[in-house]
Amino acid sequence: MTQLRPPAPSRRNERSARAITAAALQLCKEVGYPKVTMDAIATRAGASKATIYRWWPSKGALLLDAFLEQTVDAAPFPDTGDVVADLRSQMNAAIASIGGPELWPHYTALIGEAQHHPELAQAIFDRFISPLEQAAADRLRAAQAQGQLDPSRDPHLLIDLMYGALYYSLLLVRKPTDPAYVDALLDTTLHGWITGPAPTGADTRPNSAQ
Repeated sequence: MTQLRPPAPSRRNERSARAITAAALQLCKEVGYPKVTMDAIATRAGASKATIYRWWPSKGALLLDAFLEQTVDAAPFPDTGDVVADLRSQMNAAIASIGGPELWPHYTALIGEAQHHPELAQAIFDRFISPLEQAAADRLRAAQAQGQLDPSRDPHLLIDLMYGALYYSLLLVRKPTDPAYVDALLDTTLHGWITGPAPTGADTRPNSAQ
């Protein structure tokens, strides 16, 4: 299986590479991913198609790099000591940035392309989803260590519940995901996970009520 690794910085001109990724994003926004060609990207970027293929093995790999350039630190996981407030902040930031009109169409295009190209699906997981999941798990473990969340629970299960619901709403149902939705989602998913005094915005019902 071909691995879609990021281009080696030592083998490319960063200025040209950024022109190419910018051209890819612009064209996807203008005509939609299916209609974008490597020839069009090369023309828009002022680069040769041979150069593009030397750095990226496919259009999907190129769009993934272009997408990741725009999402660096787009929705970090803060640690203010209040895990509910921090999750609320991160999820709303993700909706506003990654789920916003500038980036979301590119992400959905990548998800669609990944259904037909397993190597792209693996690259999306390795380079985008897995680092975010690890950051979320680290934040939840910190909250467990601080006594805010039940330490016997698996953080990855909570991630599945919270972010699975969020991406389901964004990607499939396409219903509004405003701050009120995030609050309701957190109240529902965190019920039974909170221990001790509830952090700001948490469901305050005792665990014994389960």
